[in-house]
Amino acid sequence: MSVSTELTAPVRTAAPAASGRGKRRIGRTAKYVLLIAFVIVVLMPVYVLIVTSLKPPSDVSPGTSWNLPVRWPWEAATEGGATGFDNWKSAWSALAAPLGRTFLLAIPASLISAMLGSMNGFVLSRWRFPHADLVFTFILFGMFIPYQAIMTPLVQMKTSLGLPSDISTLLIVHIIYGLPICTLIFRNYYASIPHELMEASRVDGAGMLGTYWRIVLPLSLPGFVVTIIWQFTSAWNDYLFALFLTNVQGGPVSLALVNLSQGAQLANYGAAMAGALIASVPTLIVYILLGKYFIGGLMSGSVKS
Repeated sequence: MSVSTELTAPVRTAAPAASGRGKRRIGRTAKYVLLIAFVIVVLMPVYVLIVTSLKPPSDVSPGTSWNLPVRWPWEAATEGGATGFDNWKSAWSALAAPLGRTFLLAIPASLISAMLGSMNGFVLSRWRFPHADLVFTFILFGMFIPYQAIMTPLVQMKTSLGLPSDISTLLIVHIIYGLPICTLIFRNYYASIPHELMEASRVDGAGMLGTYWRIVLPLSLPGFVVTIIWQFTSAWNDYLFALFLTNVQGGPVSLALVNLSQGAQLANYGAAMAGALIASVPTLIVYILLGKYFIGGLMSGSVKS
């Protein structure tokens, strides 16, 4: 009797363990199926962009957007006539100069606004001057003003000051409009830095500026990553400010992309899709290189150490 009990006991205990492993396997499979479904939904527009950009203008129509090209560009090239390669050539020739101007806008705008926001955040988090909270509130108020509400007075100010309709004017606007969010991110981040570091720098004889340059700035990489990604993306994808403050000849790639999609009689959707892919590459590279630091930097100031 005791022998049979010893033999059957492992079987009774192994069944719940096997059942638990089966449930975990089912849950893991369901999770992967759900993730794959989300990936497919997200990549569907990208598929349409790529497929349409490879079709000659004669093969592009709304009814066949999901279909693969009837003739691939390398096949159509041997037969003569327009090919999908022509779409990419037209897009690049139209967007090459605007892409350069947009780099001259997005890179300085992100770096300058991040640096100014860093200095503002340091002062507002560590220097408790009179009415500091009120000043911070007024700065944050700029985050909640919609672009559309300030567009008319902004254009009037640009005209009265005689500012040119090019990237330089757009650069000033993006630096100023990016200061509130950059100040908020850096203020929250600097508030999490241990106060003992500031006291140690004061004991060593460093003033406020010396503390910022020698102690605080070297620790600010997570905040700079977040603000630079944010500002670079905002400046690169901007259309409304560019529409009102610049023109096609001196504006960024967003205006050139709209102009590319508008034909005299028939819009070249293939070239427009190719242009959209070309214009999205810089922001995609930024997120691939710095994206893993974005969430960590965004959350680094949410909990005080």
